[in-house]
Amino acid sequence: MFYAVLALLQQIGQVPSRHVGMISLFDREFVAKGVFPRELSRQLHRAFELRQTSDYKASESVSPERAEEILGQAVRFLDAVCHHLTEEPSE
Repeated sequence: MFYAVLALLQQIGQVPSRHVGMISLFDREFVAKGVFPRELSRQLHRAFELRQTSDYKASESVSPERAEEILGQAVRFLDAVCHHLTEEPSE
C-alpha cells in the first residue's frame, strides 16, 4: 500500500519523507478531493497502525485473522490505485 501511494504522489510531484507524511498527503490530495473513497483512507491508516504494532511493539501480537483481513483490504486498495494509475485522462 505504501509503494502504491508513493506512485500516486510521484505523479503529482509530491514525495514525502516519512510514512505519516505519505498518509497525510494521500488523504489531502486524493481522498479529500474525492479521487478515492474515505474507506481506502481508513484501510491505509489501519494497515499503518498494524505495521507499527508488529514492528515496534513486540509485546503485542497480530492474529492471523487480523493479518488476513488487512491483506484482503490491501489487495482491494492496490486494485483501486492501479485502476486510477492506468485509466486514460479525461479530456
